[in-house]
Amino acid sequence: MDQDSRHILLNNQQMAKADGLTIEGGVTGSALMENAGRAVAEEIMKIREPARAAILCGPGNNGGDGFVIARHLKEKGWTVRIGLLGELAALKGDAAAKAAEWGEGVRPLSPDLLTDAGVIVDALFGTGLSRPIDGRAAEIIAAANRSNALRIAVDIPSGISGNSGEALGEAFSAYMTVTFFRKKWGHVLAPGRFYCGRIMVRDIGISNETLTALKPRTFENAPAFWLESFPRPDPLGHKYHRGHTLAVSGGMTSTGAIRLAAQAALRIGSGLVTIAAPPDALPAHAAHLTSIMLTALAGEADFTGLLKDQRMNTLLLGPANGVGPLTRDRVLAALATGRNTVLDADAISVFEKDENTLFKAVRGPTVMTPHGGEFARLFPALVKSGDKISVTREAARRSGAVIVYKGPDTTIASPEGAAVVNTNAPPGLATAGSGDVLAGMIAGLLAQGMPPMDAAAAAVWIHGEAAKRFGPGLISEDIIAGIPDVLCDLLK
Repeated sequence: MDQDSRHILLNNQQMAKADGLTIEGGVTGSALMENAGRAVAEEIMKIREPARAAILCGPGNNGGDGFVIARHLKEKGWTVRIGLLGELAALKGDAAAKAAEWGEGVRPLSPDLLTDAGVIVDALFGTGLSRPIDGRAAEIIAAANRSNALRIAVDIPSGISGNSGEALGEAFSAYMTVTFFRKKWGHVLAPGRFYCGRIMVRDIGISNETLTALKPRTFENAPAFWLESFPRPDPLGHKYHRGHTLAVSGGMTSTGAIRLAAQAALRIGSGLVTIAAPPDALPAHAAHLTSIMLTALAGEADFTGLLKDQRMNTLLLGPANGVGPLTRDRVLAALATGRNTVLDADAISVFEKDENTLFKAVRGPTVMTPHGGEFARLFPALVKSGDKISVTREAARRSGAVIVYKGPDTTIASPEGAAVVNTNAPPGLATAGSGDVLAGMIAGLLAQGMPPMDAAAAAVWIHGEAAKRFGPGLISEDIIAGIPDVLCDLLK
């Protein structure tokens, strides 16, 4: 995975360190604040002609940015009102200096400030928020959210945790958020991402060299990370060079899930795909499939025999397999081969309260794809222990597998500590079978030799992109049909 610095995500602590290192290097805090406020004002002026602006300032550095924004807008002909949370005399350091430079009246924070405002700027708290918003601040944020004015957040919407994306009390809902240097975790994690609106990242004088000291290992998912390892068909190759995926089916009434996964694996490039199914399920599969092979799975001897075929280099288990001893035994047998293995759905849930047995069995490249409920079954102690990035990273470390923690902010982490958050998935992906399609896509990329972390991140991004291009009315089969269009653009 190529670590493209444009897509680095920082937590609050890393961003504070970047500020500190920059100041140690000779750039003053006042200069950083001036640059930040000017950047926000410039972004506002790109999208609005001069109008009446209400600037909501907090008692810290975010509020100091607000005073700078107000000054720059006023200089360009805007009518500006500033509302301050707290007393002007209580401001300290750079924020106090910027308030003095403003040099005009400041009102107490109240909803009256918003009357006739064309633009509302949230400079209340930013990433420094440590407790739920209540009282006067909550009152004016709620009033701002009811307004038809253009709402702009400075750094991150007030009420959103910069680390977890959690809404802490009343949260500002922005049309646009202007942040500095790099996006923060809270910009991409749900629900924070949906409060941010359009996110603009501006340079304020922090050198990229500070990233060396920060050693970030968290990124926003993008092709730049995995495109170098993305499989491209060899003009001299044949289907066996592109891998063979074995997908395990449930019984006669539970065939659709694995069929979706198998078709997705084939569509994304696995050279061959075989569905192993109980004899009573074979007719259902045969009625729907042509390019996917079928084999009978009458008992455990059949499965053991299939695993002896080394050409089947990638194994996919879980979709509609059933939560019972048979699924459990097959998962352990698959992992014992050391081959590429993707575990989804029932292959995860079957190890509820017995997760250590699963983790100890992981030997080769393994990807697990839990949604929230499945994650809680496998990692009950982690599920409420912190932000999604840290939790997913710890789950990967404990399990020895790449973890794809699905949701509106699907987060992927490797046992070595790298993590990416996906942001291109539309709400329409919350549809039956879409997770099965994703599992198949990951398996298909693993079959072609892509490293597991890259395969997971690439599949999640392509999955989201195909859904986004289709638009409303999406069903899981549409994702599979949309894969070639995305691949065409990726491989140009």
